[in-house]
Amino acid sequence: MSSETYRHETDLEPSQYFRHENGSYKRVPQYPNAQLGYEGQDAPDIKGGMTIYYTQKDFSGNGDEYITAFKPGFRMTVGSPTTNSITNSSAQPGLQYTCLQTILTRGFETPHLPAEPCPAGIMAIHHFPACWDGVNLDSPDHQSHMYNTAKGQFREADPCPASHPVRVPQVAYETLWNTTAFDGMWPKDGSQPFVWSFMDKTGYGTHADYMFGWQGDSLQRAMNSSCMFHACGSPGMQGVLKTQTVAEMNKCAVKTTVEEETDGWLSELPGQAMPM
Repeated sequence: MSSETYRHETDLEPSQYFRHENGSYKRVPQYPNAQLGYEGQDAPDIKGGMTIYYTQKDFSGNGDEYITAFKPGFRMTVGSPTTNSITNSSAQPGLQYTCLQTILTRGFETPHLPAEPCPAGIMAIHHFPACWDGVNLDSPDHQSHMYNTAKGQFREADPCPASHPVRVPQVAYETLWNTTAFDGMWPKDGSQPFVWSFMDKTGYGTHADYMFGWQGDSLQRAMNSSCMFHACGSPGMQGVLKTQTVAEMNKCAVKTTVEEETDGWLSELPGQAMPM
């Protein structure tokens, strides 16, 4: 999960915005994964809405393959902001959306943004490839050194091919977007009003970046273990890995490096007026 004290990697994905009928935009807030509340820790106290999963095989089992941890300097991406059709998106089965009926909904997924208001918001899912060529820490397109055998919904992946024979951790991002505040502003023509920050209205162009940054052999030890959740230990206690408390986790924040208005009602999406 995403609360280990050994993790210093970079996890990136775009922001989501609501487009009003008058042409203005407002950033959609995230909310925390309710399933992260455990042993007296209240999930609503968690700041942010992205959960990072590292699994050996799938969501319900550890499998019997040896999982090789990422090496220092490793990076990869999944998806592309230029993807604009379901035909192209079918090559990335691990990029999906769930129209949340409750905050605990897991199940039916679509490759596009939901076409109707969702009672508990939208969950965006990014499954990264889990087969590595075993040589290159990166590639010019940040994807060719990896091979995707994901089927979505944390289902068991197919075997790695000879071209990419090394099984690495299955990394997945789940981000919960609280779209409920905009239910009363849904366009009169029924059109889907949510857009990604790079102006994608379909959802097919969703993408995410990963840069490895775990300390020492901590990720390898986790992959060698048969444990699944909470690093095989109580929060803040030593298991296979030592986990953080929610208070410790909330202290982690990235400083602003670009001074630009991103909240409130905006006349255009952030970054669109900046020189390239």
